[in-house]
Amino acid sequence: MSKVSNYDIIRNPVVTEKSTIASENNQVVFDVAIDATKPQIKKAVEALFSVKVKAVNTNIRKGKTKRFRGIKGRRIDVKKAIVTLVDGQHIDIATGL
Repeated sequence: MSKVSNYDIIRNPVVTEKSTIASENNQVVFDVAIDATKPQIKKAVEALFSVKVKAVNTNIRKGKTKRFRGIKGRRIDVKKAIVTLVDGQHIDIATGL
């Protein structure tokens, strides 16, 4: 069994209008690996960004069935993690890693 990197767990930040509003409440939204658990996500965020995590909520968005030029296809499932930070902590996702 190989060791999983923190970069394998945290894929990318989600920058939408809804996630920007959530950032006012000390929350940051990330796309994460579909098999990542809440403790793994918490540990990865704390290691990558040097912040203290209060809570992690996750949801899985099921992929849609789409058609392109008559050929059926399916988008992949995406797991999102809403990470709540301890008061006084913040992550500036605009600067990158």
